[in-house]
Amino acid sequence: MLIPFEEFTRRADKIRAEIANACAGVGRDPSDVELLAVTKTHPAAAADYAARYGLRAVGENRVQEAAEKKPLTAAPVAWELIGHLQSNKAKLAASLFDRVQSVDSVKLLHHLDRAAAELGKILPVLLQINAGDDPAKFGADLADAPRLLETALATKNLRVDGFMTIAPLGATPAETAAHAARTFANLRALRDDLGKKFGTPLRDLSMGMSGDLTAAVAAGSTIVRVGTALYGTRD
Repeated sequence: MLIPFEEFTRRADKIRAEIANACAGVGRDPSDVELLAVTKTHPAAAADYAARYGLRAVGENRVQEAAEKKPLTAAPVAWELIGHLQSNKAKLAASLFDRVQSVDSVKLLHHLDRAAAELGKILPVLLQINAGDDPAKFGADLADAPRLLETALATKNLRVDGFMTIAPLGATPAETAAHAARTFANLRALRDDLGKKFGTPLRDLSMGMSGDLTAAVAAGSTIVRVGTALYGTRD
């Protein structure tokens, strides 16, 4: 059961205020940080809520879930894949999503490039990096990021907008916060270094969720991915 739209608006306003406060603390413009509504496990109307509120895009974790929900939404909203993508689903993902944030291998790059070429489109992507060196998380290793970016930039039908990461969890809140700060700083440094090396802007850093939003914004995040804090937990 989806929460009422008025409750969604109240929650979204609160998160936008958190983003603004985090930006104020480091001298950033809040308009430089996008709130991405994560609609996974929620009904199709969740995407309509995001569009009605004025958000540009929603994030989905599973290709099949997006395939089922997207035709049921009336509102104009962009769809972004933020969950792990298997190569055999690349063709469907390229047709469904306006951007894929979870590109973590050379093999997947080639599959998406071919799929985008067949569709006659340029597909925006983010490269997912395991910047926290967490064995439980997907993403390319930091050491492999230069090769992954070089391959991505050489494709004809992909546009690299930047990087994405997920911070590891710790045993305690303090440990989780320390992991997040380290992970986000690593990704920001990687983006800055590779942007200079390859002469490309790599504007977007998709990092931070409701629990580590402030640390992510302080480190330079341009996209925070928020689900439960917006929609509540699904029954």
